Amino acid sequence: MAGTGMAHVERAYEGATNDWWTPPELVQALGEFDLDPCAGVGQTPLAKHVYCPPQDGLALPWEGRVWCNPPYGPHVADWARRMAEHMNGVLLIFARTETRAWQQIWNTATGILLPSRRITFLRPDGIKAKSGTAPSAFVAFGHNNVEALYKSGIKGVILEEWECHF
Repeated sequence: MAGTGMAHVERAYEGATNDWWTPPELVQALGEFDLDPCAGVGQTPLAKHVYCPPQDGLALPWEGRVWCNPPYGPHVADWARRMAEHMNGVLLIFARTETRAWQQIWNTATGILLPSRRITFLRPDGIKAKSGTAPSAFVAFGHNNVEALYKSGIKGVILEEWECHF
């Protein structure tokens, strides 16, 4: 099932990769996580347990509190759906609210942190990439994870308890 759930695929960097590693200090600000199903090979672990290629973190079991920065590509909605089913963790994705992934998020997430500035991600070689090509959002599933957004110190706006009218 390569291409649908495989975590990060190595490719050329500038604009041609789905590999955008989160700066560890951002994840640490959100507290301790039990699982990162989208870890990159050689990436600093961001949770107690990680799945990385050739493992398919989308298909493998999830337990505990999950940190999920999925590969940015056509299957982000699959990761949003999986997080909604699990309902315990934080999903970091681009804030492209018109997408299929966001239709899932609006109906299932508990809270959303929209950072006041773009995140400077890391490339798989560890070098800081240019800031993300779009604004990002930390999407919390479960009230404990909304509380983690508040306690994180990450500057931005936190949304809770909205109504969707599609």
